[in-house]
Amino acid sequence: MTKNFILALDQGTTATTAMVVGPDLSVLGRASNEIPQIYPQPGHVEHDPDAIWETTARSARQAMEAAGVAPADCAGVGITNQRETTILWDRDTGRPRHNAVVWQCRRTAEMCRRLKEDGLEPLFRERSGLVLDPYFSGTKVRWLLDHVPGLRADAEAGRVRFGTVDSFLLFRLTGGAVHATDVSNASRTLFLNLRTRSWDPDLLRVLDVPAAILPEVRPSAGVFGTTRGLDFLPDGVPVAGMAGDQQAALFGQTCFEAGQSKCTYGTGAFLLVNTGDRPVASSHGLLTTVAWTVAGETRYALEGSAFIAGAAVQWLRDGLGLIRASADVEALAASVPDSGGAVFVPALAGLGAPHWRPDARGALLGLTRGCGAGQVARAVLEGVAMQVADLAGAMEADLGRPVTELRVDGGASANDLMMQFQADVLGVPVVRPRNLDTTAMGAASLAGIGVGLWNGESLGRMTRIARRFEPVMTAADRRARLERFHRAVALVAEFGSG
Repeated sequence: MTKNFILALDQGTTATTAMVVGPDLSVLGRASNEIPQIYPQPGHVEHDPDAIWETTARSARQAMEAAGVAPADCAGVGITNQRETTILWDRDTGRPRHNAVVWQCRRTAEMCRRLKEDGLEPLFRERSGLVLDPYFSGTKVRWLLDHVPGLRADAEAGRVRFGTVDSFLLFRLTGGAVHATDVSNASRTLFLNLRTRSWDPDLLRVLDVPAAILPEVRPSAGVFGTTRGLDFLPDGVPVAGMAGDQQAALFGQTCFEAGQSKCTYGTGAFLLVNTGDRPVASSHGLLTTVAWTVAGETRYALEGSAFIAGAAVQWLRDGLGLIRASADVEALAASVPDSGGAVFVPALAGLGAPHWRPDARGALLGLTRGCGAGQVARAVLEGVAMQVADLAGAMEADLGRPVTELRVDGGASANDLMMQFQADVLGVPVVRPRNLDTTAMGAASLAGIGVGLWNGESLGRMTRIARRFEPVMTAADRRARLERFHRAVALVAEFGSG
């Protein structure tokens, strides 16, 4: 093999995965290493940036060893990442100035509330396509500048660099030579103007963030820089593709046409629909975001973000001890015919779209003496699927047309029971690809385009479907279940309000 494999780096919330992809999109090797979660106090979530880098290097090395390929034969590197997670580091040494503030972190909820009270949310909505929520990078950057001693002075003097995880990894991969991000990640910061696809000075002024710390915004496919000074890749390998994890999954699912949609079930659940070459403003609680820029063409998406999906299964495992491994949840849920009337609202980290209630808390309602571990497990899986159905409903309302098919990926999409229920409550087919790592595949695909290995048309021909789930639930049953779930969500929102 001579310089014709792509190394995809997928830096996620709970683990870093590396995948070696051949010229026919075959997965030649894969490795994953967990990222320690840091919880300094309730509602705060952090990562050690050095641990992010160490797990990236380790996973890359292990994946190439598993594939039996020589690092010198790598044609290019693609990066995808947890998006809004925020890192500030020293320009000269590359050392982090604080732990990474993770997208799940709620520490800026009060700041967001004050900005809303000042009437600023319409400005951010119109310019960035986002809402004022602790989810996004902008208020996290402001918090760090305000709370880390000496950081603001150094930032204003140009001695500090800001980036989402893609930018941090690119800086490290290139030996500090390149400080850049791609347009999809930039669109998750609260700083980017969607129409100009450049940093917006008014938004930066409102958040009191100096422009000097920001990375250069570039297209998603193309050579960002080349590797330098690494112990797992030789110098000179092009880093040729970058996209935020959900946009990378949309690309990896080959949703290249307007109207095509996918949902990724990872730590959270993220539903995106390609809206074509113009941003579509949402009036139903969704986000407008850049999907990618490739070959001079930009595509936009509507996105619905639910903060808890796979994390709910982890809670069953680690918090309640009902299962030993996450994969055990399907068998436990299938051991009973239904949830016994129990309804789960997955608001363990607040409610995301379309509600945007960071103060909301999760709930398990409708319990009886007949509810055991199986019913609870089933209620949790159904709750995750019903919140995705909520997102799809908001998407249909914004687009003025129905979702006709949903492509799915991510670890939890391997759960047949949940995917069948998802098809049932949506009332449309759910399509699962052979390779569930479409986030990493999207990064590989972008990098392959960046170095000329393939194009969009050839990617579409090589993608394979593994299973199609057809809805079997009656329309009346579907309506009844969703109405029950909506009543539970309303109770949770009311409880969170005081």
